[in-house]
Amino acid sequence: MTRADPPRNAAPAGPVEAIAAAYLQITEGDAGLALKCAITDALADLLEAERRTRQRSRLISKGYVRGARLPEE
Repeated sequence: MTRADPPRNAAPAGPVEAIAAAYLQITEGDAGLALKCAITDALADLLEAERRTRQRSRLISKGYVRGARLPEE
């Protein structure tokens, strides 16, 4: 352990450190694999959020069209 390294039994300082520690634990300390898993999960979450945004946008558009009045002649 170098001077910059925290003690191994120290609690993570924040959410980023906690997430990193969890991925490292799952991958049994393989930092490369932990990084790949974290990126994969982040991209999956991003794609899901984008899908929900598109779906919400379509629902709003349909609701707007349904509520629109037809021009009077």
